[in-house]
Order: sequence, then structure tokens, then C-alpha cells
Amino acid sequence: MTPDVPQRTGNNLDPWYANYAERAAGFSASEVRALFAVASRPEVVSLAGGMPYVSALPQELITSAFERVMREQGPVALQYGSGQGIPSLREHILDVMSLEGIRASVDNVVTSTGSQQALDFVAKLFLDPGDVVLAEAPSYVGAMGVFRSYQASVVHVAMDDDGLIPEALRQTIAHLRGQGRRIKFLYTIPNFHNPAGVTLSAERRPEILEICRSNEILVLEDNPYGLLHFDQPAPDALRSMDPEGVVYLGSFSKTLAPGFRVGWALAPHAIREKLILAAESAILSPSSFSQLVVSEYLSQADWRGQIDAFRGVYRERKEAMVEALGEYLPQLSWTNPNGGFYVWVTLPDVLDSKQMLPRAVRELVAYTPGTAFFADGRGRHAMRLSFCYPTPDAIRLGIRRLATVVNGELDLLDTFAGTGSLQSPDRPGIELAPPTDLK
Repeated sequence: MTPDVPQRTGNNLDPWYANYAERAAGFSASEVRALFAVASRPEVVSLAGGMPYVSALPQELITSAFERVMREQGPVALQYGSGQGIPSLREHILDVMSLEGIRASVDNVVTSTGSQQALDFVAKLFLDPGDVVLAEAPSYVGAMGVFRSYQASVVHVAMDDDGLIPEALRQTIAHLRGQGRRIKFLYTIPNFHNPAGVTLSAERRPEILEICRSNEILVLEDNPYGLLHFDQPAPDALRSMDPEGVVYLGSFSKTLAPGFRVGWALAPHAIREKLILAAESAILSPSSFSQLVVSEYLSQADWRGQIDAFRGVYRERKEAMVEALGEYLPQLSWTNPNGGFYVWVTLPDVLDSKQMLPRAVRELVAYTPGTAFFADGRGRHAMRLSFCYPTPDAIRLGIRRLATVVNGELDLLDTFAGTGSLQSPDRPGIELAPPTDLK
């Protein structure tokens, strides 16, 4: 034992505890992932996880892509590939991004195992312990987990129905700079935000970019939902307005299927080179097989038409959720997204979504507590509801069950506060016993 080095001790549950690196303390199970085991039970209506409705994808399109790849490119598909990714797929990615106003070179696209891996690579390249990442309040739970794993601090910036608020961004930057803290980048989900469901307005986009440019802050634009609009397309991507100041993350998980685990980063040249080195260090190369299947699909299928079909599926589910909230929980407030997967619900201040979750699971409905989406403990009076996976009928059933929980909690609080008594269980529209008609 070296006397100058403080020793950490193990414990009864993990004898290797003393050997972990300090950064391992940043790894923790997300509240979203912890719900999957419960929410996957068939009797539970899960409004928690953001799982795409992959059954809307015609299976024959994927099967034929598999077969053609193995028949025509089998030895290549089963071999190692480039750390940057297969050129044919990167060409198709340019076509996909062009729908959001992006013009770029195939040389600056780096494919990854889902956009989550590209997010991790960017964090790995830029973050030192103690650095600051700016992010909307609330923000994507998976991103905050990555930033914590590199021992960075997430500082939230206020948003409203039009997305990130420019003045709040200015004030936050000035406050942090006044404390002498290092801001490495702004992480933002401008389109159909996860979890808030809102979209950054066209008017605010150039202002946000100018604030970051003048403060020499990189922008990390995460855009998995951008093509899944319902009525009006989202404004052009931030990357289309500032090619040198924005790293753009994209994914086929939402517009095709997450099982392929194919995403990408579009980065300025110097950052691109380091991303390739990070990929080669971590995985040697992304899956050639997955990339070639996706490339074959994009070559042969009407992928634009398939994305439009997904839009119709998710629009119907969103409308079912918003209508059910209006019918069963009119006392609450919620966002009304124009795309994506999520509705953000605000509860009365007396309710705690995290403490309420066990009762919800007993009533056979699951959601994600708002605390999952904040790095500073906020969010107890909010929840994220996902409409992407359940059928419209299941969504209505889930909201009805959720109303049982919310109204039951409010009744209980009302009783203990001495301001009233428990209401009769036969209130119209509220079913206290969980329905059993979900198929």
C-alpha cells in the first residue's frame, strides 16, 4: 500500500468498490431505464419510454434489404470497416439532412452506434472534470448521464413554449463567467424537444447562435425527431445557419428503427478528425452490417413516404393523448407538440410525480417523473408522457388510470389539509378499479 494515496474501501455488496475510477460515480441508473422492467408487463399501459412504433414499418422492406446486402455484399457486411463509416450511407445521410436545410460534405459525416454514442464521443473530446454544459430546463436524461460520467456540471437554461429563451441564456453565461467557470458547449434539442415537446422558434434560432458565437461556446444540436412533424415542418436546423459553430447529431432510431443502432455526427473538419479517432479508440468501427442494411433501405425504399406514414401514426396518438388529458385531467396543464414523441405535463404544486409513481404502477399505468430531466433536483411537479408506442385506445385508458391516481392524491391531500373530504369514487370519468379491457 502506498502511504501517500488515500485508500477507498470496498463494501459487502461490491468488493471492487475501492478500485473504481472517480468518474464511475457519475454512472447511475436513469429513472427511464428503471421503469422498463415494470412498464413491459402487458397489463401496464406505459406512457414512460420513448420507444418508436416499429410495427408501422413494413417488414418486407427490411427483409429485402437484409437479403440484398448478404447476397451482394456479404463479405463486406461481415467485416471490419472504416472508423468514419461506410461512404454510401454517409451520402444518404446528406440527403436526409438536406430536408432540414443542411448542405454539407460527406467527408464531415461520422457514423456511430446510435446518436447516443456520438454524444458520448463529443463529451469525451471536450469535457474535463468541473466543466459546464448548458442545457435546457428540462433536458434529455441520457445526455445528462453522459455529461455526469465525464464529471461535468449541467447548468440549466430556462425555456418556454418557443424553446430556449435567449435572454436567459445570456444571463446564465454571464453569471457562470463571473464565477470563473468554464463553459464547453450548449446542448440543445431544438425540434420537438425531449421531454418538453416544444420547438425552438425560427426567430430565436439565429439569436441563440449569435450568443454562443460571441461567447465562443460550441453548440451541440441533438435532432432525432426533426422530421417527425405533424402539421408544419420545424425550422431549418441550427447547423444550416452556422456550419463552424455547431455539431449536429442525427439518428435513424426514430425514423427507421432503433435496433439498427445507426446514428451520426456532422462536425466541423477539425472536430470531425477527433471524432473519428475517438470512434476508432472505442469500437474500431461501427457495424458494417447495420450501416449497409440502412444504406440499402434508403437506396431502394420510399423512405420519405415511410417517414410520412410514421408522422400519421404519431399524430393520431398525440391527438388521443391531448384529448384524453382534456377529458380526464382538465385541471392540469401540458404542452401540445407539433411533432416528436412527448407531452410535458405540469402538476399542481402539492403533488410530487416521483412519489406518486408507485401508486400509478399499482393502477397499471407508468410515466416518467419530471425529476429525471433535471440535474439539480427540480421537476417534482411535472411528468413526461410518451405517446409514441401505445395505441390510441391504450393511451386513453392510460390517461384514465392516471386520472385515478392524480385525483386520488388530490383528494387525500384535501382531506388531510382539513379543507374537504374524499370525494365519492363514482365521479364521472374516473374509474378507481383498473380497467381490464386493454388488449
